[in-house]
Amino acid sequence: MTPTSEILTAERILEATEEVLRRHGPAKATVVDVARALGVSHGSVYRHFRTKAALREAVTKRWLDRTSEALSGIAAEGRDPEARLRGWLAALFEAKRRKAGDDPELFATYTVLTGENGTAVGEHLADLTAQLTRIIRSGVDTGVFTADDPEATARAVFQATGRFHDPGYAREWGLPGVEEEFAAVVELLVRGLRA
Repeated sequence: MTPTSEILTAERILEATEEVLRRHGPAKATVVDVARALGVSHGSVYRHFRTKAALREAVTKRWLDRTSEALSGIAAEGRDPEARLRGWLAALFEAKRRKAGDDPELFATYTVLTGENGTAVGEHLADLTAQLTRIIRSGVDTGVFTADDPEATARAVFQATGRFHDPGYAREWGLPGVEEEFAAVVELLVRGLRA
């Protein structure tokens, strides 16, 4: 157990919640389990998160934000827009594959939690498409890409590559030839965007 002398923070609670979810799964994990793992009363957890649903949404958001944060550096200005687009899509695919493959139990847990937390998922998808929009708009501004509406184009690119990042396709991400299929889709999209 964690010593109670340590300051209880939202971040510590989220870390413990993730571990409890990994051990018990989303159906059996309780706030009492989280409190027990931290060596505090469940009331202490509720002081940070008013409800179990709020705690589950916060841990879901934290999990999704890891992907967004990793991709935001690629979306930032600096490199050639085409290279950034290719790198961003590849990094998204790899991040999702890693989450699904490295810890399948936790990935399954988060698949359940994302189904419960539409707000967190909506914000995550909006952030990802905003990053793509920045890349595509940069390409339009520099004459590398052509797109009448960079935001609509970003949504289309995101949807077109869904097989490589939507958790519903996770079982296919380890199949032979999936990397080649991904590369072919990206190549088609980039060629279609070139000015």
